[in-house]
Order: sequence, then C-alpha cells, then structure tokens
Amino acid sequence: MSVEIKSVTTRKELKAFVQFYYDLYRNSPYAVPYLYSDELKTLTRDKNPAFAFCDTQYFMAYKDGRLCGRIAGIINRRANDHWQRKIVRFGWFDFTDDAEVADALLQAVADWGRRQGLTELVGPMGFEDMDREGMLVEGFDEISSMYVNYNYPYYPQHLERLGFVKDNDYVEYKIKVPEVTPQKFARTAGLIEKRYGLETRKFNRHDMVEGGRGRELFHVLNITYSNLYGFSHLSEDQITRLVNEYITLADLNLVCCVVDTNKNDKLVGFGVSFPSFSHALRQTRDGRLWPMGWWPLLKVLKWHKTEVVDLLLIGVLPEYRVKGANALIFNDLIAWYQKYHFTYAQTGPQMETNKGVLSQWQYLDAECNRRHRVYVKDI
Repeated sequence: MSVEIKSVTTRKELKAFVQFYYDLYRNSPYAVPYLYSDELKTLTRDKNPAFAFCDTQYFMAYKDGRLCGRIAGIINRRANDHWQRKIVRFGWFDFTDDAEVADALLQAVADWGRRQGLTELVGPMGFEDMDREGMLVEGFDEISSMYVNYNYPYYPQHLERLGFVKDNDYVEYKIKVPEVTPQKFARTAGLIEKRYGLETRKFNRHDMVEGGRGRELFHVLNITYSNLYGFSHLSEDQITRLVNEYITLADLNLVCCVVDTNKNDKLVGFGVSFPSFSHALRQTRDGRLWPMGWWPLLKVLKWHKTEVVDLLLIGVLPEYRVKGANALIFNDLIAWYQKYHFTYAQTGPQMETNKGVLSQWQYLDAECNRRHRVYVKDI
C-alpha cells in the first residue's frame, strides 16, 4: 500500500507523534529516551516561546494502517531574516527503514515550505539552537545523551539517496578527566587573573535566578554564538524559560562564570555542565518521570551517580578570548569534575570549523566520538 501522510491537528495526535520515537528505539542499546514532558512542551504552541517567531506543521506517515514515521516542518522567520536564506527546517524526523516512508515525509515538509515561498529544506534542526540539531553520521555504537539526536545508520543513507548534501557538521568529544589539571590551564589561569583582573565565580541560586546572573549568562551566549551556523538570538521569554528550567535545577558547582573585576564584575564567560542522565533515562518508561522514573534521575542530579559529566555550553565574549578566559573555565571545572569523581566529560556539539574551540582538546586525553550532520536540499 502507498504511504498516507496526515497532519497533526489534535492533542491526541501530538502525543502519538511524540510516542513514536520511544516505540522505534525501545530495543536500541545506544538511544536515550528524551524526557516525555519536555518533548511535549517543546512541540506545544502555548508552551514554547519560540512560536513567537516560528511557524510549524507536524506530519505522521502511515502504511498498512500502522504509524511508521514522523517529521516536523519549522520556519524560523528570525533566523531566515538574519542569515538571508529561505529555509524550511525539518526536525523530529524518525521513520522505519522504508524508502517510501522517508520520501513521503520529506516531501510533505518540502511542499509545505514551498507554499510559503521557501527554497531550501534543511535539517535536522529545531526551533532554535537550544534544541537538538544534526543527524548522527558517526558514533552509532556510542551511548547517546538527552541533548543530541540519536538515529539508526539508515537515516543518512536515505537522505543522501534523495540528493541531500552536507550543510554543516558538528563534532563531539569524549574527554578523560585528568588526575592532575594540565599545566596549560593551571598556569594560564593564574597569569590572566593577575594581568587582566578576571576571576571565576560560583553564584548561588538566588544570584542566578532572582539576581539576574542566569539571564546575563544567556545574554553572553547570544553574543558569543551570534555568528555560529543557523543561530537565532534567544528572546527574553526564551531566556526566562531556560533559567527556570535549567539553572534552577543545576548543580551550580558545575556552572563556572568568569567576571571582569575591573568592570564591576561584568560576566564575560561561562561553562555549563550537568552530570550525565543517559543511563538514568534508560531506566525510565519512555522518558516519563512517573511513577518511579524520577528516582534514577534524582540520584544523578543530587548525588552524581554517574561516571560521565556533560559539558553542554561554553561561551566567552570575543574580546576576552585572546586573554585566555577559556583556561579559567577549564581550570575551574576540571577541579570539580575531580572532586565529584567523574571519569569522562562528554562535550556538546561543536562546529567542525570552530578551530578555536576544538584546539583546546589537544591538552587533554580526548577523542572525537560522535559526528552530527545538518543536510540541505533545494526545493
């Protein structure tokens, strides 16, 4: 039978759209279930501030009456204006190993985007840069995380068969936590503290949430990430959501802030890390916290019951990069990783062309263990 494509129009259909991923990857030893409540919230118009500048349409594919694929079409008007491109994004793209299904889903988004006057189909991408981006093309036998896409090896094969080509690659590194902090970081940190008046700070929960330091962190992110691939500036509503959902939960010992003491403790850089929830999430039922899914996550969050720490975000204002502010961040975080007895740090996605960031790993025992690719095709 031919593939039937249906638009998602009801809450029940949206839940089926979300549930499809868990059903498809239930037997994978490497996929990590995303938090079900977070997925549903991100895809719901009145729960996600990105809908203020994004349009979207979700599609599901049925074959022989069985749900066998899903895809989200997204138009980020702010990003399109900034980058002067006519892009319709696709994300939340999952399907059985069936060419007809993959083709029909991508065609549905392409047709929808073309009707809006757009000329490029790009993805996988989310609404904005805090969402997961890129399709896994290397590292299929590495356990994933809640912050990146995991997919079967047949996914990129189908895209390339259809003529999609690479638009951007992200690489991720697995880093052994050193027993002794490398002299490169320790020595440089000491020098720049004296020379430039830069210091690392650990702000408390009140400072970060009520005192505005958390918001300041994301304002720095807006500046430092502004020239990175596809970036769309975070709005004040988006920043509020990120502070409330992440900073309020974070172990603030694992959040390093760098301030300039010569400029009234202006925040000039940051490093944000969380203990890895990968194994804990695999103990939940399809990423649900109830009835007992919260317990393995709480053990990680409060007592660091994991050997891996996820190094999610690093940002330093351009004028402070040449001063070595990054060394302050690594010198601080490595000490806390040692204290918590983490064995490995897993970086988040970094652009393969970002040589300044990638060059930092040469001072550590690091290996590139995953690669994600954003594909593009003219429509």
